[in-house]
Amino acid sequence: MELVRPALSYLPGYADALRRGWSPDNVRGLVAAAEELEQIQRDPRNFVEQLTDPEAKGGPISLPDGSQVPRLPGFRLWMWDGEFCGSIGLRWQVGTAALPAYCLGHVGYSVVPWKERRGYATRALALLLPLARELGLPYVDLTTDPDNLPSQRVILANGGALEGRFRMAEQYGGAESLLYRIRLSESANR
Repeated sequence: MELVRPALSYLPGYADALRRGWSPDNVRGLVAAAEELEQIQRDPRNFVEQLTDPEAKGGPISLPDGSQVPRLPGFRLWMWDGEFCGSIGLRWQVGTAALPAYCLGHVGYSVVPWKERRGYATRALALLLPLARELGLPYVDLTTDPDNLPSQRVILANGGALEGRFRMAEQYGGAESLLYRIRLSESANR
């Protein structure tokens, strides 16, 4: 499995995964998948191009409660093993490793169900960490549900350490979550 930059040549596999009920958005789920399918149908080239937005020029982001917040700089990469496997994204704020309260972490990832348990999320995160380091981030934060043991294993396999438990903001439903941090010093990771 490798990470590829989103491109029109990979888009049919991505759209097929959305139609099969997968979503790159672990929080907004099928609502986000439906929105993306609509965007792909309307303008496939623009959809692919807007997945790489290091200057945060895109419009605001919709939260699960319908509120909108400013977009952060970021990009998504797609997991590819000859066919589409999943998505991983990185977001940040310029000049600081801190994130606004509405952002649940620097990294988000999701593997399609029919490609799970192959180590793809672990490998994708390992491949993404050097890119975060190149941006000057000293660490990346990731959040996960307390009962999401597979995601916790992915984070731990990449050098993550549990920072603590917290309650998500009400826009996200106020549920309990876990905050992990992966330090990006040269010696910290593979």
